[in-house]
Amino acid sequence: MPVTVRIDDPGDPRLADYRDLTDVALRRVLEPEGGLYIAESAKVIARAVAAGHRPRSVLVQEKWRDDVDGLAGDAPVYVVTDAVAERLTGYAVHRGALAAMHRPALPAVADVVAGARLVLVLEDIVDHTNVGAAFRAAAGLGADAVLISPRCADPLYRRSVRVSMGTVFQVPWTRLPEWPAASDVLRDGGLHVAALALADDAVPLDAFAARRPDRVALLLGAEGDGLSRHALSTADTIVTIPMHGGVDSLNVAAAAAVALWALR
Repeated sequence: MPVTVRIDDPGDPRLADYRDLTDVALRRVLEPEGGLYIAESAKVIARAVAAGHRPRSVLVQEKWRDDVDGLAGDAPVYVVTDAVAERLTGYAVHRGALAAMHRPALPAVADVVAGARLVLVLEDIVDHTNVGAAFRAAAGLGADAVLISPRCADPLYRRSVRVSMGTVFQVPWTRLPEWPAASDVLRDGGLHVAALALADDAVPLDAFAARRPDRVALLLGAEGDGLSRHALSTADTIVTIPMHGGVDSLNVAAAAAVALWALR
């Protein structure tokens, strides 16, 4: 049974995992090195627990206490006022509950893509909202796995998890090595690499989907700059989404959703 502890001091060291959650640069260092990530809202915490992840503590405001019953396991539940939660985290916590979760070890790429027919690959996407939205699209549109580059934003960062609606816990994922080693990993996995990019010789998405290879890795690049030359050199096919109205491309998460729907 979890131990419930009421805490009135935002400086209490037991609350250290939740301090300064809005400082992205700080959290980028603290969370992976500390072996933790933050899950926000009872729904997201429940999805993390259902995926086998373990809380190391739960922070909850008094009025939301019942929402976390059964989610903490043996981890302590820290109950705070709204004011303490805001001073501690740096923002008004409207979703009631936060959990500091033990970060699971990342699986090998070969294990993640084994048997996968549709894999989403994200290269150097730095916006956590876009990463979360891409994971939600992957889950909802039938991707079997997601692979991310070494410099891609953390799917387990609080904003990524929230935007994904917890689907980062249901889609198998891991990090690729650097190029060109990543190219070898994708080819060894038997995946046809389709890079979504603007190019004179690009194949329209609908034409590519009509003769879709059996196993596809759909590769999307960073906001603004798109795919790196290393990534493009890996591609078996360059694919583009036909556009109208003088618009040349979509937001990366929207593009992922459109392409995954076409290739589902």
